[in-house]
Amino acid sequence: MATADWCQLPPDLLGMIAQKLGIYIDYLRFRAVCLNWRSAVPKRPLHLPHQLPWLMLHNRRGRETFRGFFSLSDDKVHWLELPEASRHKRFCGSSQGWLLVVGETPVIALLNPLTRAKIHLPPLSTFPNVLDFDISQVGREYVLETSSGNRYTRNLIEMRDRFMKKVIVSSSLGTSSDAEYVILAVVNETGDLAFCRRGDESWSLIAEAQSFCEDVIWYKGSFHAVDKFGRIAICDVRDSSPVVRVIETPRLFGGDILYLVELSGELFLVTRYLELKPCLEPDMVYKTMRFDVSKFDTSGPMWTKVENLGDYAMFLGKNSSLSVRASHFSGCRSNCIYFTDDYSEANYEGVRGDHDLGIFSLGDGSIELLPSYSHHSRLIWPPPLWVSPNPL
Repeated sequence: MATADWCQLPPDLLGMIAQKLGIYIDYLRFRAVCLNWRSAVPKRPLHLPHQLPWLMLHNRRGRETFRGFFSLSDDKVHWLELPEASRHKRFCGSSQGWLLVVGETPVIALLNPLTRAKIHLPPLSTFPNVLDFDISQVGREYVLETSSGNRYTRNLIEMRDRFMKKVIVSSSLGTSSDAEYVILAVVNETGDLAFCRRGDESWSLIAEAQSFCEDVIWYKGSFHAVDKFGRIAICDVRDSSPVVRVIETPRLFGGDILYLVELSGELFLVTRYLELKPCLEPDMVYKTMRFDVSKFDTSGPMWTKVENLGDYAMFLGKNSSLSVRASHFSGCRSNCIYFTDDYSEANYEGVRGDHDLGIFSLGDGSIELLPSYSHHSRLIWPPPLWVSPNPL
């Protein structure tokens, strides 16, 4: 009896099979079978749902342009060469699978580590609160101004490491000539929100939303920002003059870091509680103790506490916060929060940035280390970062 030649399957059938694959790494393996299978399906799949994030690690020893991406699904680190990953540059956030690259010059870019696509953004020197940049003024190259009019200076490394707290991209981000997108940056030191659209040469501030800098998310076609009391600012930046609508909610108190997360089409607020002590363990001065989760109730409006995430898991850190259906991915636990170390105040002062990460269970309130993570890397700076695989 003759054996079947799987390489000769009809292209239509191969296309139908590929449509059933929901995980990007499985799609790559499918295309790697043979030339016939590879040519039958597109290089970049358009049907894939949100993917389980990878944890981007620091460089491989002796090879600074390599970054490891730890996959929960297969418990492996996949190493990618990223020429942008020099010691003079920093990946200071991720959103929709894009890394924000900031160096010791005013140049800023978004990089897709899978496709190598790059989008150049307006430089640091074009933020409205950056008054001057002079490379000859060594140690104080940047002159900035607070909202109250006070001026101060920052050097190249301080601007690279401290100026931008987080970046969020709209869901329509793309590199084609007709793709429209908006980028929003949370400016760390002043609490400003700044945005740019495709083709802009400079950043614009959203003056009416200055205090809403705890976290920002792209939700239902607009940027939603939250302040330390749980109030929401909905920012419409489709025109040159942004429109801001503030939703007043009963004030929330307590907690150290806030996150906005979309889960099953609804808006959630996650509060992270830290214990701050000088000697918890060697080299540790802070530690995450628990998380509280609330869902936005439009009838109030108010935040209503949630005790269970069901089949979902959340991923929090310097990335754009996100959620996934845990049952869709092996290695992912439901009703859990996966978190990385993003306590900026300590990280900027040189405290090690890799100890405060793990998995928080809403079921019993326990926290445990990420599986096998400690065997792969021991870092000091920068902290690990969640990155969603984006093949588009």
